[in-house]
Amino acid sequence: MRVHHLNCGTLLPPTARLVCHVLLVEAPDGLVLVDSGFGLLDVDDPGRRLGGSRRVLRPVLKADETAARQVEALGYRRDDVRHIVLTHFDLDHIGGLADFPAAHVHTTAAEIRGAITSPSRRERNRYRPAQWAHGPKLVEHTPDGEAGRGFAAAKELDTIAPGIVLISLPGHTRGHACVAVDTGGRWILHTGDAFFHRGLIDGRTPVPRVLRATEALLAHDFPQVRANHARLAELHRRADADLTIVNAHDPVLFERARAGHPGGPAAGR
Repeated sequence: MRVHHLNCGTLLPPTARLVCHVLLVEAPDGLVLVDSGFGLLDVDDPGRRLGGSRRVLRPVLKADETAARQVEALGYRRDDVRHIVLTHFDLDHIGGLADFPAAHVHTTAAEIRGAITSPSRRERNRYRPAQWAHGPKLVEHTPDGEAGRGFAAAKELDTIAPGIVLISLPGHTRGHACVAVDTGGRWILHTGDAFFHRGLIDGRTPVPRVLRATEALLAHDFPQVRANHARLAELHRRADADLTIVNAHDPVLFERARAGHPGGPAAGR
């Protein structure tokens, strides 16, 4: 499966420039997005859709950066996107859902409980119901199969296509997940917000203090986030030749992946 790396939202918080790294997968039966970044409705009405967080994240909010416009620029129709697989329900990951109303939206059952059906008080403050007010076609999954590579539980989404795997990795949110995609000879592991900066798993690149603080502040379970860092750092140290690790917001990892560099977080150093 061919994979396109899209930046679907530039963020300009203090002292940092971040991206919203979205995968567009050309699967046999249609297109698949991994996350959706910001959407056209976010661009049109950021106050209602994003609330006060937009003053901290400082998203650029350009229509041309949305997944909808980038899919069209590649010569596809929005209806060609049949499935969207989410790492989690934070607003910078699901803002584009409404631009693809025909798509089935896949996520973990735990994330649906945390965001929609039984959120805690803290989770109610975290999520933005306006972003799913259009009634997306949600498909719940409970990863419970063997994941491999040191992960506890996974589920191959073979109803979408063989080689797309949802891996449970809670911590950042209650039901956070990673998504692995087999591109033929190489896997891309999109870790969402399991780590905010490449230095957290390569052990060498300095991590901006603002990102460390933000990661701790946003964590649903920070000890689990720290454990996830350790697990992903070990996977990075193994340097498996058939694996590329990316995350949602690190612009360097995004550019390396888009350029087709085969290495992980330390590649090109």
